Amino acid sequence: MHLLDSLVRPRSPVLIGERVLLRMPKRADYEAWASLRGESQGFLRPWEPEWTADELSLRAYRARLRRYYGDVHQRSGWTFFVFDREGSVLMGGLTLGQIRRGVAQVATLGYWMGERFAGQGLMREAVTEVTRFAFASESLHRVEATCLPSNGRSVALLKRCGFSREGRLRRYLKIAGTWEDHDLYALLAEEWP
Repeated sequence: MHLLDSLVRPRSPVLIGERVLLRMPKRADYEAWASLRGESQGFLRPWEPEWTADELSLRAYRARLRRYYGDVHQRSGWTFFVFDREGSVLMGGLTLGQIRRGVAQVATLGYWMGERFAGQGLMREAVTEVTRFAFASESLHRVEATCLPSNGRSVALLKRCGFSREGRLRRYLKIAGTWEDHDLYALLAEEWP
């Protein structure tokens, strides 16, 4: 562990499923993250905002970490990397972000999976663990997720995880350089098993 990680990184939970382990990213994860994102670039790009020229640089990764740690300190978000159960192979990531407390008690869920790990049910397991964390540990009432209507894998994942489609958000996010409609899905605490 890097000394800076131990001083700056907030304490965060480790979530463990049957085949996955989720924990907050560390500086030491950079190489695995850059490699997985790089090899999955063509797979991920149609569903994500445009990548910057330095998207996979160490400088950009450090900026991400600062943002992730700041979110935890402000209680406004949690970012987890998804590993195999032993914690040795990085497979993807997900964020429980834009947490609004007070009368709303809601968060937005976002996720990505490396291409070689997609379609194995691993993200379903990770989403299940994060929603458990959202409702049981963070006492949230609602978790929302949006996805492009054309992203069949993401639609199927959300439905398998118990999310219900609530409507369409017109020209909601700029994906791959174009403002795209997104479907809004949500899971409520009282619907969670």
